Amino acid sequence: MEEHINTFIDNFIGGIPNLFTALAIFLISLYLGRVASNILKRVLQRRQSPAGVTHLLSQLARWSIIVIGTITALQRFFDVTAFLAGLGILGFTVGFALQDVMKNFAAGIILLLQQPFHVGETIGVAGFDGTVLEIDLRTTEIKALDGRIVTLPNADVLASPIINYTRADRRRIELPVGVGYDTDMDVARKLVLDAIQNIPGYVPEPAPLIGFSNFGDSALELNTYFWIDTSMTNPIAAKDAAFSLVKQALDKRKIDIPFPIRTVYMQSQAKQVSPPKARARRA
Repeated sequence: MEEHINTFIDNFIGGIPNLFTALAIFLISLYLGRVASNILKRVLQRRQSPAGVTHLLSQLARWSIIVIGTITALQRFFDVTAFLAGLGILGFTVGFALQDVMKNFAAGIILLLQQPFHVGETIGVAGFDGTVLEIDLRTTEIKALDGRIVTLPNADVLASPIINYTRADRRRIELPVGVGYDTDMDVARKLVLDAIQNIPGYVPEPAPLIGFSNFGDSALELNTYFWIDTSMTNPIAAKDAAFSLVKQALDKRKIDIPFPIRTVYMQSQAKQVSPPKARARRA
């Protein structure tokens, strides 16, 4: 009995350095976890991330550091390799079962960090155009332009091209016009150029491009490209105004916008049928 007590005392005394080392590692991990959590929280708040997502990510960073520190501290007393191997197998099994959820979760974190769009901005993604209503760790919710509420998995959002209409302060508008073949081309260009300068939101830079592009079936095709300030008007309203102003300018100078013309040739042939021969009757 005395021998066992002495052995225990010797082991305890010999393990005191490891105990203090493990305790120091654990305390340092607590401190580093809190510092990393506060830094990440400030970064996300500056990026105007949702409060719930900011709290979740900051806590995730904090506890990740604490778990790593705890495992390192326990390594001073016994080999935790087998324990970690068991956790790895368990994590792989759970991750395989929840791979879609984890994929959307990882994509949500990337979207929140990169921030290709914010709540309230108008975007186009995965075939939908609309206003962003909510961004969470699994899905992104947008209100489509036709009023539908669309919930998209973050993995699909991240894998698709994202068009941010709100951040595009200038948009180019294309306006096709057809004029008759007897139209003076220089006059037509000048009329269109003068007309588009009265469009609300029109900007002179970049300069508009106006040129004929094709000999159509019934008209010369004139394409016009000009830029607008999206903070003053939207592309649909600008294009509508452009059509109205251009048509008024062309009508004022009596320049026709021809209708499609088709020429149809019809030919009829009279089919002559010879009368049947009379059969001679024998009296």
